[in-house]
Amino acid sequence: MDDNIRWTVKVSPETDRSLRSYLGQHGMKKGDLTKFIERAVQKEILTQTAAEVKQRNADLTSAQLQALVDEAVSAVRKETRAEGRATTKSR
Repeated sequence: MDDNIRWTVKVSPETDRSLRSYLGQHGMKKGDLTKFIERAVQKEILTQTAAEVKQRNADLTSAQLQALVDEAVSAVRKETRAEGRATTKSR
């Protein structure tokens, strides 16, 4: 079963020509349009999320920011180790 979602979008004729020309120049085919759009959307979401995080943390000192990063990394490592142990025990 196909779990992809179908979108219907409208773009200007100029955007359509530019994108199809770009895809053609890079050896991509019509089916690659979906992959291109998906990557572009993911990149834009990441870019905007990073900008929001930077803005939200703009008032923190570098030491405060580093402490938050260290805390988050430590928590993820702890969780990953716990999951690894659980997987090992279940074998």
